[in-house]
Amino acid sequence: MKIAVASQNRREITGHTGRCRKFWIYKVENGGVVNKELLELSKEQSFHDSSPHDLSPFDDIKILIAAGMGSGLLRRLEMIGGKGLITSETDPDKAIEDFLKGNLVTLPAEPHEHSHKHAN
Repeated sequence: MKIAVASQNRREITGHTGRCRKFWIYKVENGGVVNKELLELSKEQSFHDSSPHDLSPFDDIKILIAAGMGSGLLRRLEMIGGKGLITSETDPDKAIEDFLKGNLVTLPAEPHEHSHKHAN
């Protein structure tokens, strides 16, 4: 299983996930992390600037952990078989550790929707 953590500064978990372009990708096997690598997206690949109908580097991600995301992004993740989790934890490695132990404290989705259109 692959888990992504939004981390624009590569040190802390990022809030505005739609505009985030740096994500830690954790590969998990048998309940433990076996690999961690940084995924850097172009502006056009960010959730905010890409179409949900295009192929995405997140198509094989099962969990996306961030400090904030709206309900539109949560639905988009569900469309590809993934799930978004919002947390107040700031350390990416600690968030993964807590998630794997079943201890990650999560928060509700942000209630806003964007009113602009994305390219198709």
